[in-house]
Amino acid sequence: MPVRPLVIVGMSGGVDSSVTAWLLLQEGYDVQGLFMSNWDEDEDGYCTAAQDYQDARKVCEQLGIVLHKVSFAGEYRERVFAYFLEEYRAGRTPNPDVLCNREIKFGVCFDYARRLGAEWVATGHYARVAHEPRVRLLKGLDPAKDQSYFLHAMPGSALARTLFPIGAMHKDEVRRIARELTLPVFDKKDSTGICFIGERPFAEFLSRYLPAQPGDIESTEGVVVGRHQGLMYYTLGQRQGLRIGGRNDAGDEPWYVVRKDLGRNVLIVAQGHDHPALLSRTMRVGQLTWVSESPPGAHLECTAKVRYRQTDQACAVAVRTDQSCEVQFAEPQRAVTPGQYAVFYSADECLGGGVIESAS
Repeated sequence: MPVRPLVIVGMSGGVDSSVTAWLLLQEGYDVQGLFMSNWDEDEDGYCTAAQDYQDARKVCEQLGIVLHKVSFAGEYRERVFAYFLEEYRAGRTPNPDVLCNREIKFGVCFDYARRLGAEWVATGHYARVAHEPRVRLLKGLDPAKDQSYFLHAMPGSALARTLFPIGAMHKDEVRRIARELTLPVFDKKDSTGICFIGERPFAEFLSRYLPAQPGDIESTEGVVVGRHQGLMYYTLGQRQGLRIGGRNDAGDEPWYVVRKDLGRNVLIVAQGHDHPALLSRTMRVGQLTWVSESPPGAHLECTAKVRYRQTDQACAVAVRTDQSCEVQFAEPQRAVTPGQYAVFYSADECLGGGVIESAS
């Protein structure tokens, strides 16, 4: 009897990874689970890792598979959290989930799974990977759940040995399978955000590590219209939390963040959802990574997303030699935010992406 290939599934304690493990069992793989924890501080109970582990354990018991448990808290602090704080300190708005996928889930955790003997590693991400004739990262078939945006920086060597079994499924089908199998997590709420913040107020968490520096809020004309609690608590396009009341010298339209002046510690705002100060036709993107490990060409006609869930936007990309590129959009884009990721696509294929450095 031939030896079944060993696949280790990243078990999060949620419905997606649970159904992933079951699907691989049906396909004849030798399946084992791996629960990874990345945060070692939970004195106020916001992080759900302990409950998630118990859920993963129950699922693996029901499926009859081994569950390994490992902590990468040290690596996470060094490779993800330190960058997260550095970016906020510099006035940018980072996305740690992309870095976590590259450095932790498909970095040190992937290597750990391979040391356990895994021929393949699998997760419950809504994305697809084509292994022939070359390795390609593709969007998940469920447009409402596609997670290729967060996976664009995966190392190519990891992608080549990765499976995404639910990438060709819709979320309601995944839940239906879990319900029919009576898995204990079939109706568990999807996790949101990142573990070290959980459901706690963001400003409360960030203030533990970065001291707040209150300052003025100014209109684009230079008129002081309020006070901010610290530039790190705001992002471009933000409307909520500005606390700018009705003013006799302004109209009734709501105010939005359009820029941060770090030198003066001033938050710049303007009225109107599509104020010209919020719109950009060009951007510079750095720290580029490509799924094929090299750019598809010096000049690309493709589409891009500047935030998760944004619809694909037509653009032209001029790739530089210093792992950066200049992007020209066909239509103006709203609230292009430094620190966030721009991800490039050709139809359903994810080409790669990088960190937004500036926009104009």
